Order: sequence, then structure tokens, then C-alpha cells
Amino acid sequence: MKNKTLVFAIFFLLILLTVIGGTAVWGSGAFPYISLITSVFACVPFFLSFEGEKNTRRVVLLAVTVAISVAGRFVFAPIQFFKPVSAIVILAGMYFGSEFGFLTGALSAVVSDFYFGQGPWTPFQMISWGVIGLLAGILSRYLIKNKIILLVFGALSGALFSLIMDIWTTLSIENGVFNIMRFFAAVTTSLPVMAVYSVSNVIFLMILSPIFGKKIERLKTKYGI
Repeated sequence: MKNKTLVFAIFFLLILLTVIGGTAVWGSGAFPYISLITSVFACVPFFLSFEGEKNTRRVVLLAVTVAISVAGRFVFAPIQFFKPVSAIVILAGMYFGSEFGFLTGALSAVVSDFYFGQGPWTPFQMISWGVIGLLAGILSRYLIKNKIILLVFGALSGALFSLIMDIWTTLSIENGVFNIMRFFAAVTTSLPVMAVYSVSNVIFLMILSPIFGKKIERLKTKYGI
């Protein structure tokens, strides 16, 4: 268990260094390569733990979960900033663990951006949703048992997503240089957007958690996942 956690931590650090360092050193022109490297680093620790029929089922389930998340982003595309992606990522992490949650978030970003547009923001979206799924897995015992804690976590996840994306905003404005004052200015400006993220997470979790919870528990029991 310790070795598994260490491997995951190492790859997570590599992802952070790739996103922040790659943007700072090579600028926005390198975003296709940064997205590709980030995707590989996100997948490696997850698939290293896979062997046998049970884990093959998890791969299929992951593909389905990502597809649902991406479809949700498409459906709510006309409503700016109001998306079910974070809620689905949280539920994935809650019921299938940190690795599953992280990969659901990261792949949801990179896959959906093939439609919405790949850019230097894509790796930051991967990190944002990935971290939300990771934390949901770590806190799963509390989130599953207590609906209030789940909704509070959903609201905080909206704020976290916005804060991480504000890092990208700062780097893009400062040509790859992180300026703390510019970051605080970006955060202040984006507060209404942050509020929409948080409220949408709470709403979608209220709607989806009872449905997903029952379905996922049945799948876990039936297929021994």
C-alpha cells in the first residue's frame, strides 16, 4: 500500500512539474506536448495497478464514466460554467478510489477539449478535475456516509477548480511567469465564476448522488470491483 501511494505521489509531482514548468519554460506553444505528457503521467500509475479480469472491468467502467462526464459537459455547454463534470468526478472518486477519480477527471478534460478546443488551459483542467477526484477518493468514507459533508466538499471543489485555473490565467497574462499579485487579482475577478462552479457542483451532487450511489454499489457487488 505504501509503495502504491509513493508511486502515485511521484507521478502526481511529475504532472505538476510538467504543467507549471512546461508552461513557464516553453510558453503556450508547447501545450499539445504538455497535454500529451500529462495524460501519460496520469494514466501510468493507474494502469500499473491493473492485472486480471477484475481490473479489465475497471478499465471498461472508467471508459463509461469518462464518457458520461464528457457527455454532461456537451449537454450543458450552452450554460457557461454550469457543468456536471466535477460532480461526476467526485462520485467516481468516492466509489472507486483516488486513482480512478483522478484519472476520470484528467481524461474528462483532455477528451472533451477535443471538442471544446485544446489549449494551454487543458493541462490545468486535467490537474483541477484530477485533484478533485483524488481528494474525493481520499475522503470517500466521510462523503459516502454524510450528505452534508458531500455537498460542502462539492462547493469547495468548485472553489478549488477556479483557483487552479486562475494559476493558468496568471501564467498566460505574465507570459509564463507566476506573479502573486496578478494571481490575487485574477481570483478576485473570477469570484462570480467560482460561485457558479460551487453552486453547480452542489446541485448536480444533490441530483446525481442518490442515483449514481445505488447503481455503482450494484455494479461493485455484481462484478466484484
